[in-house]
Amino acid sequence: MRMPLSAVLSAVLYLSAMPGLVLAEDVPAPDPAPQSDTAAAKDPVFTQEQLDQMLAPVALYPDALLAQVLMAATYPGQVSEAVTWSKANPKASGDDAVRKVANQPWDPSVQALVAFPQVLATLGQDPVWVQRLGDAFLAQPDDVMGGVQRLRHQAQAAGNLRSNQYQNVTVQAAPAPAPAPAPAPASSSTQVVAASSPPTTIIIEPADPQVVYVPSYNPTTTYGTWAYPASPPPYYPPPPMYYPGSALVAGLAFGTGVAIVASLWGDCDWGNNDIDIDVNRYNNINANNRITNNQNKWQHNAANRDGVPYRDARSRQQYGRQLDGASQRAAFRGDDAQRARARDQARASMDRAGIERPATSNRQARQQMREAQAGNTPGNRMQPRNDTRAAERRQETRSTQARQQNNQVNRRQGEGQARQVAQNRPGSSAGRARNNAFDGVRAPTRTNLQASRGRISQSLAQRPGASRAAGHTISRPSAPVRRGGGGRR
Repeated sequence: MRMPLSAVLSAVLYLSAMPGLVLAEDVPAPDPAPQSDTAAAKDPVFTQEQLDQMLAPVALYPDALLAQVLMAATYPGQVSEAVTWSKANPKASGDDAVRKVANQPWDPSVQALVAFPQVLATLGQDPVWVQRLGDAFLAQPDDVMGGVQRLRHQAQAAGNLRSNQYQNVTVQAAPAPAPAPAPAPASSSTQVVAASSPPTTIIIEPADPQVVYVPSYNPTTTYGTWAYPASPPPYYPPPPMYYPGSALVAGLAFGTGVAIVASLWGDCDWGNNDIDIDVNRYNNINANNRITNNQNKWQHNAANRDGVPYRDARSRQQYGRQLDGASQRAAFRGDDAQRARARDQARASMDRAGIERPATSNRQARQQMREAQAGNTPGNRMQPRNDTRAAERRQETRSTQARQQNNQVNRRQGEGQARQVAQNRPGSSAGRARNNAFDGVRAPTRTNLQASRGRISQSLAQRPGASRAAGHTISRPSAPVRRGGGGRR
């Protein structure tokens, strides 16, 4: 008996919805942790508007010089030191200047920049911009390289980027992206459209490979109409000593050329959006820090960051480094795996016994103390003692309030007695009026005091031996009369 197709589909859907049942066509779900890490890594740190704004002052530099600037910007603290050194040595440039700073504890990319004092003079005008530029290149290298090409196309469209006696500007087809492994049908059409119109790449090289002319331009006008009027790019005027009588050629001003042989050892790899290293040039100028041929790709060295924090979490995770001896300090403090397991077992035993766990931080200790004082800590073995202390504090508070009330009553009674004494004083107006029949009607306290005094007097009068106190006359027996004179017999 053949089942209808609708019944078969219903059965398949029912079986696939049952929990715990795995079909042959089911694909294991990926681990959610890598997905979250990938999503966090793809979150842009800077927007396209911010990238264009910070890249505009250097996007038209020759490719090799731009590569040196991007690498050095990842060490903003050392760039500031290089700026200070260049100001103290304004005539030092080229390969000779780089050799003079060979003993400085700077990254080789920073040392290479001292060959171009006009570039350091520009970078020194805004250290925050330098740090942001380096952070962007570490966090978003693809977006940075794409932003440089976007700005170059804008300058070329505005007629301000062309070849001349100082530089060669060429346009090449961008290399095709690496083939993706079996894309899903939904995204295949999108990839076909993107591959059908590959963008072009604008390359800027010195007209003479051994002489580099650093261009100076106003970003607010060189790129034509700026796409973000609310966020215009910054303009850093060129230092006059390096651009004497600079001639404006196609919107760019070129000063004195810098003769170099080995100072520029980096170059932009537009296909991979990273930086290639010419190993031979690098070793010729960095004799104290040579590299091998397989180290032809630039890698950021976190040791030269000099404590400057990274902007994004991905860079902090990737380039954060442990100081020397950190593992030994952790073991000395008891932060090893064996002690951690022992702590976990102890905490589990305390939970089974209903004993409160010890605090692991000052904040947790303060929180436990507040909860204990409030009487809200469940399972706290010190709870009865806390309750007793709380009761004692409440009793002490009530006693204090009672003493204050008694003091107030005594103070009022003392004031009433003082007024009564003043009234009974001879010659006082109050004393003359004390026999008034209506005296004390409006002063109940004074009336009570007078009544109390009368009762006390009456009780004293009724005591034995109180006649004298009551004012009665006491008769004393007379002394016996002696007869016969008072002399001796």
